[in-house]
Amino acid sequence: MTVQDALAEAERRELDLIEVAPDGKPPVCRIIDYGKFRYEQRKKAKEAQKKSKQTELKGIRVRPNTDDHDLDFKSRNALKFLRKGDKVKFTVIFRGPELRHKEIGQHQLERFIANLSEYATVDQPPRMEGRRMTMVLEPKKGITIPEQGESKSAKDENAPVRSKAPEGNGERSSSEPQPQAESPAVQEEPAGEAATEAGD
Repeated sequence: MTVQDALAEAERRELDLIEVAPDGKPPVCRIIDYGKFRYEQRKKAKEAQKKSKQTELKGIRVRPNTDDHDLDFKSRNALKFLRKGDKVKFTVIFRGPELRHKEIGQHQLERFIANLSEYATVDQPPRMEGRRMTMVLEPKKGITIPEQGESKSAKDENAPVRSKAPEGNGERSSSEPQPQAESPAVQEEPAGEAATEAGD
């Protein structure tokens, strides 16, 4: 059909002649409602944007003298980022004479790899960038990272203690040692730099 015939047919139907495949030989046109066509195109674009999640790069910084407790705390923060599908960039910042002991920073980054090996893989191995040693981890594909605290409840932790209660009439001899109840583990949040840097 010629362009003139197609235009005449579109006018007869009170619709529009739209070129949908300009690169075709010959080019392909359709007789449709242009307003409806634009609406459907915008709708498809929005759906495609929802499905394609933008991966962010989160940052966690430590110093060569960061203690073990703070490293574990930062590992838990990294796990939160990985759970959301984001990559995590770890940075060890060296100052002054600390540069002579790069192996300490390397050890810290290797500890992060070990702590998160079940849920993350190394996207960028440790490397020096000036006075900083950096590394990037990304979440493993097809792995669901559980929320923190799902593995054991407080009730389960106390169950073995209750099961060891002595049997009998409920009276305890004064000579018997009194069992001491286990105190629940207390997790302290690090103060100062460790808490503020975790969300970088």
